[in-house]
Order: sequence, then C-alpha cells, then structure tokens
Amino acid sequence: MRFDARLAILASAIGLTGCGTTPPTPAAPPSDQARPEDLSRELRERMAELALDCVDREYPNKIGHVLHSDDDVGPPRSLTPAFFGCFDWHSSVHGHWLLTRLARLYPDAEFAARARDVLRRHLTQPNIAVEVGYMTAEGRASWERPYGLAWLLQLSAELHEWAETDEDAARWARTIEPLEAAVANKLATWLPKLDYAIRTGEHSQTAFAFGLMLDWADSRGEPEFAELVRERSRLLYGTDTGWPLRFEPGGQDFLSPGLASADLMRRVLGPREFSEWLHQALPDIPTGNDTTFLPVAKVSDRKDGKLAHLDGLNLSRAWMLDGILSGLTADDARRPALSTAAAAHRQAGLGSLETSEYAGSHWLGSFATYLVTGRGL
Repeated sequence: MRFDARLAILASAIGLTGCGTTPPTPAAPPSDQARPEDLSRELRERMAELALDCVDREYPNKIGHVLHSDDDVGPPRSLTPAFFGCFDWHSSVHGHWLLTRLARLYPDAEFAARARDVLRRHLTQPNIAVEVGYMTAEGRASWERPYGLAWLLQLSAELHEWAETDEDAARWARTIEPLEAAVANKLATWLPKLDYAIRTGEHSQTAFAFGLMLDWADSRGEPEFAELVRERSRLLYGTDTGWPLRFEPGGQDFLSPGLASADLMRRVLGPREFSEWLHQALPDIPTGNDTTFLPVAKVSDRKDGKLAHLDGLNLSRAWMLDGILSGLTADDARRPALSTAAAAHRQAGLGSLETSEYAGSHWLGSFATYLVTGRGL
C-alpha cells in the first residue's frame, strides 16, 4: 500500500466513515506457514492461555500518555477499546498477535474458537476508529514508539497473511487497516529524522523494532517503507565494531542490544557481507562450542515487573541467535557456539512460562510464541 493510499485510509478512519478498502495482493506465504509439528499441545495451549487470561483483564493497567486536559483521563476500555488489557497497550497488541498466530497455525485447537471470539469483539470498526483518534491526538508523536507501533504492524501482517484462507481474518485485517496506516505514517515520518541508534534492552530499542517493521513491509508489499528501514539500518548499524556482549545483560533487559542489531542486519545484508559485519560488530562470539560468551540470564524475583524482564531476555536471545544462524553459511565456525547458546536460552525461557506472576505472564507468552513458531525467520 503506497503512502497516498495509507493517507486515504487514515483520513477515512478519523472521519469515522469506515475502512472497507481492498487489501493489496498478498505477499507469498511465509516459510513458517506450515504447522510446527514439534510444538507440543501443552506448550501451545499454555501460550494461548496466557494471552486469553489478560486480553480482557483491564486492571492493573499502565497508561503511558501525557495529559493535556481532563479529556485525556479515562479508563483503558474507553481510551483504547481494542487493546485495553494485558497491563499496557503494547502487551495487549502482541497478545492479540499471539492469539492470531496460534489460531492461524492451529485452527482445530480448543483455544482457537476463544481466540477468534476475542478478535471478533475487539477488532471492530468503532474500536479501531477510537484507537486511531487516540494515537493521532496532540502530544502523542512518540507514544509507543517504536516497540508498540512495530508490534501493531506485526499483528496486521499476521492478519493479512491469514486472510488468504479465512474470511473472518480478512474482515479483521481490513478493519485494522486505518490503525496500520496511522502507525506506518508515524514511523515513516520519524525514521528519516533518527540519526542515532537506540541501544537499550527495553522498549525504546530500535534494532528489534526495525526487524518487525521490515518483516511487515516485506509481507505487506511496501517496498518504499522497506527500503527506508534498510537505509536507516545500514546508517545506524552498518559500521558497528566491538560491541561488548560481556557487558550484557542490563538488570532489567528483555532485549539484547548486541544480538538484536545482528538479527536486524542479517535481514539487510547478504550472507558473506553479514558474516564480515558480524566479525567486526560482535567479536565476542567464539568459534567452536564455547558458550561462556553468553550465560543464561537469571531472574531473582518474578513478582518485580522489571526484574522479570530477564525471562523475556532469554526468549528473545534464543530467537535472535536463531536469526543470526539463519544468516550465516553452513560452514561458519561460529555456528556451534551460537546453536548451543540458542538451545540453552530457549530451554530457560520456555521454563519461565510456568510462572503465575502477572508481572511476566501478561507478555511472556507472546515472546515464546514468536520464538517457537519461527515468526522472525
């Protein structure tokens, strides 16, 4: 969808005149569209249950906007009626992504009907119109940027891919297009002005968000947006040297700044160029089977929402390591260390799904689903 088409959809939504546009020709089906048969029934049901438990759970809730007047005060269900649960907006968005993805991959599972009911109730034209108005209101240029916005694009990509084979998904995909357009326009305005990478281990990080944006653009047939993300990626990360993995993790990271940059650049560079980039950017990755370069993160208190981030770090490290492996040639000497580290982090991260603490349970299922279904590959 070109820029002018997105503007037309966005204008229609703000004017509350509907959003029934014809979606563009879908991209080729993703390589992960086949059901991952090695995913146990217990695991996929646990991941689905984590999202189903929170998408309609309004409180506790963290609202992250600046107040300009009394009009900005309200319960989450009135401010963002599509994505009001799961403690905060971005967790609700990727909770809906989780339900979309698992219902798409496992349409006969018991949880699939419940997931579809959530999507039917939440992804309505009136709800999405309110979401667009909220997102585009004064003073919200940086709201949920880039993490939550990138996840919204990922949700839209999942819905549009599912729409190829499912009538309900096609309707939900069309319904969410005005919000997709608002997000894409926000990011397209911001990216040319971003002169420095944001190398944190939390929501503000740019590398992980860029990867989600790029995957959305490729899936939705947005070559101009894709090239913008690739150009920014080369500018901000292309000359990286000497990132010290030994300094990671930070005490409340759920994303690795170093691995995320590599997982992004393998999407941007060819195998030979990526291999050379990786030698320069992350020299701590050893050859052979030495995994001491990246110990599994430990969580001291899962009731503390910030400390519980480290469970998510183990999951995101696992998928980033998988991504790095996918960008390297079969004979690369770093593969054994990367593969062993990925397995260790996967095991530790999936073990955290047993937590009953809401500080982690409201979002960890999404990270686990992204990992085990290979969405980023």
